[in-house]
Amino acid sequence: MTPVRLEKETRLRATVRILGWILFVITGIALLTLSLLSGNKKTEKTGVVFTINSQPRVLPAIRFADAKERAMTLQDFRGKFVLLNVWATWCVPCRKEMPALDRLQAKLGGPGFEVVAISIDRDGLPAVQEFYLQTGIKQLRVYLDKSGEASANLGVVGLPTTLLIDRAGHELGRKIGPAEWDSPEVVTLIQGYLGAPAPDQRGQR
Repeated sequence: MTPVRLEKETRLRATVRILGWILFVITGIALLTLSLLSGNKKTEKTGVVFTINSQPRVLPAIRFADAKERAMTLQDFRGKFVLLNVWATWCVPCRKEMPALDRLQAKLGGPGFEVVAISIDRDGLPAVQEFYLQTGIKQLRVYLDKSGEASANLGVVGLPTTLLIDRAGHELGRKIGPAEWDSPEVVTLIQGYLGAPAPDQRGQR
């Protein structure tokens, strides 16, 4: 075999190996994308909402305000479960899910549970009140974080973001993106937590 022919065959083999590797990578990416898409669809169909933490997570001290511009913290809700939703009137998915949050508050709201929807609108109270009026929101109280500092301290990276918080003020899990908050799956999940004894009651049973 001549050196020229040997060189040509070597180049051909190298080219085939490179093309094979490229095909392998493209196939892998396609399968990964298909898997992710299938997983998202499965999540929507089964009603799975939260990414639940393996252990309750301590949250930073955050400050926000109520409709009367009074300072609020998570300590003000100590003793009850909280579904804390960070949203804004300019966020389309947020606007879409707010009626469901309002219905959830109507179903489960009380001494043991509250939906706390914190708006990060810079226009503050007027923007939220107008939105509530337009969409018929009646059960949710107005909470404001005009500076965005509270949402930043909570590690919110996209809107809407929703945290499930226990009686002690610890994060049980969170959901990034909208959800059907008054669906049977969510209601059952929250009712399960509400039915659990408080930490100081466990030793008494």
